Amino acid sequence: FTLLPLALHSVTLKMRTAAPLPFVFVNMAMTADGKIASADRRLTTFGSPLDAQHLYQLRATADAILCGARTIEQSHSTLGNGPERFTEARLHAGRQKFPLRVVVSGSGSISTGAELWSRPYGPVIVATTRRASAARLRWFRTQSAAVYQATTNELDWSHFLPWLRVNYGVERILSEGGGELNDGLFRARLVSELHLTWCPLLLGGRRGSTIADGRGSPDLAAAVGFNLIRARRVGDEFFLTYRFLG
Repeated sequence: FTLLPLALHSVTLKMRTAAPLPFVFVNMAMTADGKIASADRRLTTFGSPLDAQHLYQLRATADAILCGARTIEQSHSTLGNGPERFTEARLHAGRQKFPLRVVVSGSGSISTGAELWSRPYGPVIVATTRRASAARLRWFRTQSAAVYQATTNELDWSHFLPWLRVNYGVERILSEGGGELNDGLFRARLVSELHLTWCPLLLGGRRGSTIADGRGSPDLAAAVGFNLIRARRVGDEFFLTYRFLG
């Protein structure tokens, strides 16, 4: 396969805090009816090999990869670089060999047996909340480079993302879901770019996860708007890139 064309963007964002914000971009594959998981809410890999390649290409442009605990457990993801050519692309661009791996687990419930912990890729940072137990926090501190604990029951993205920028030099961060994590980023108006692979399948069902679950927007006026800036069809899949209207 040939690499999909990607443009690196320099975007000036209105500051919500005194610290600078990283460029946040989301990558998701979804069915024709907008699902990322079936009615039993189990993640299913339904994208093509080209979609997997596109994922690794996007990871190669990121300083950090953001992923929710349930997504990591169900997909058995290690948030690695993929084939060697993507590591080479990172090094050629002057990036660290591996991106930071940021695990979001609000309750601290991510399995201690998740494959991510045993793979020697980029350092792991755990982002959690006051809902995490003291025992879990102690374990996280033995396994990760740092633990960020919010003082509330939910993560404050407008504080956590600048914390990553200031303390770890994160300028570009890629979110790979799941839906609740993405929803928090969208509602906070912190996503600058959205990459979607639209796959020719229908899953249906009320309970099937979407790219943005969680609370969502209360009405159309509060919806997050994007402009389509790039579209490409390969076989029966569409690769779409959207830019945040704000």
